[in-house]
Amino acid sequence: MLLRTPLHHVHIRISVSSCMTYETGVFDFEDFPQTEEPVWILGKKYSTLYDLEELRNDVKSKIWLTYRKRFPPIGDIGPTMDTGWGCMLRCGQMALAQTLINHHLGREWMWERDVINPTYVKILQMFQDKKNCIYSIHQIAQMGILEGKAIGQWFGPNTVAQVLKKLSVYDDWTSMVIHVAMDNTVIIDDIRTLCRMPSSSQQMNKPCNNICSTSMRNRGGINSKMSLENGIYFQHPTLDSCLSNEQVQSSSNNSSSLWRPLLLFIPLRLGLTEVNRMYIRSLKTTFKLKQSIGIIGGRPNHALYFIGIVGDELVFLDPHTTQPTTVLNADSPDDESYHCCYASRMAFTELDPSIALCFYFRNEADFDLWCNHVYKFLIASEKIPLFELNKERPPHWPTLESEEAGDYKVLEEKTIVYTTDNGFQLM
Repeated sequence: MLLRTPLHHVHIRISVSSCMTYETGVFDFEDFPQTEEPVWILGKKYSTLYDLEELRNDVKSKIWLTYRKRFPPIGDIGPTMDTGWGCMLRCGQMALAQTLINHHLGREWMWERDVINPTYVKILQMFQDKKNCIYSIHQIAQMGILEGKAIGQWFGPNTVAQVLKKLSVYDDWTSMVIHVAMDNTVIIDDIRTLCRMPSSSQQMNKPCNNICSTSMRNRGGINSKMSLENGIYFQHPTLDSCLSNEQVQSSSNNSSSLWRPLLLFIPLRLGLTEVNRMYIRSLKTTFKLKQSIGIIGGRPNHALYFIGIVGDELVFLDPHTTQPTTVLNADSPDDESYHCCYASRMAFTELDPSIALCFYFRNEADFDLWCNHVYKFLIASEKIPLFELNKERPPHWPTLESEEAGDYKVLEEKTIVYTTDNGFQLM
């Protein structure tokens, strides 16, 4: 293995343990370059000249999910390793794991070796390679059958997003909404409807009409400061600046009590065989939004989880390392193999055009802020935006209820509302 130290410009070859294998032979980890350009990691800005250790700690704290071997067979007689086919499944796991970290521990949380945090361990256990773990490779692969993917078949970004959406309904601890945007379009009203719906566990205790009526009575605060422009809500800076910190915090608290957390996937296809260069500036901007959970995508047939940018390069975690399955006991979890000391980098021009943007919203105020920034920086300032942001669902689309139930596959063939990896509308 090669590790490059930027300060001395020397290469150190480290022998790779026999318990770890790599898909591409010798594996390159390259540290961040010494540059005046900022590094953005999931909405957080760093300088390699002044914040290098903090930057490294942030990267190392991300949950790194890779190929594993010698786990219980998938489907009783299925594969016991996912090398060669599970890379996009692992990237989807990493995006969701980071979302759960942000939600339960906060964006500022950092991993410390030999420090046992029960919440962190609980999150990690949800991704263990066991049949009974909610977000395991077993559950994702088997749920993929409903999306037309046989066990052992390669997923694309949209497929893994759809599968995670289906699995999330069983996660009562987080009670999170996972929404997959259709046809390069985010519908604001759809998201408000979904996030104000009680979860299955909440429905056991609270009637739906009580939740809905309470939601309508409490739509003040930041929402009442917004006006409608070009079909979306836009918050004017002059009005925003009139809110004190206490008012903003109060509004955030109110909306969080009525709003289920949301992980939003936006599947896109940004070219035929390579990314159209007109989208690169917007792709960079997405990593600067505080709600960013990154991008799942990769090189052609080589899935990667992108967590940031530096200059004209993407920063990513690579799942193409095969490690033995580990045991994550609550008291002494063997978790070092779930953290990578160095991220890798690649040029935007190497990116496969089929990707999915990922964003996390803790509460409604968070979503409102994202809508404003998306409109300002990704839509109004671009001739051809990455995606559209509309208030209402187009009349020719299937209903939200049928979309959530998965009853729209026949309709999509007629209306060009695509949900398959090879069926994105070209922009």
